[in-house]
Amino acid sequence: MYLEIVTPEAVVFQAEIEAVKVPGIEGEFQMLNNHAPIVSTLTDGTVKINLAASSSEVTSQLSSDFRQEGKELFYPIKGGVLEMKDNKAIILAD
Repeated sequence: MYLEIVTPEAVVFQAEIEAVKVPGIEGEFQMLNNHAPIVSTLTDGTVKINLAASSSEVTSQLSSDFRQEGKELFYPIKGGVLEMKDNKAIILAD
């Protein structure tokens, strides 16, 4: 699946990923490939990204806001909106 994280300043992440876990207003939830279409409001928390094997070149271009542990990336957000459709997730983050 493909993930894009957009802030008011810039597109901070865009790459193929294995999975993403987000802080929804009713609790954290994860999306994998072929997830049903969804729109959700996000709350203060951390977006957890499991990188695809082919995404190693992505990590060299990330801002210092990202923290990496192995094949996982962590990105703090203060809220936002998520849309998942046709194996593409877009997070509009505050």
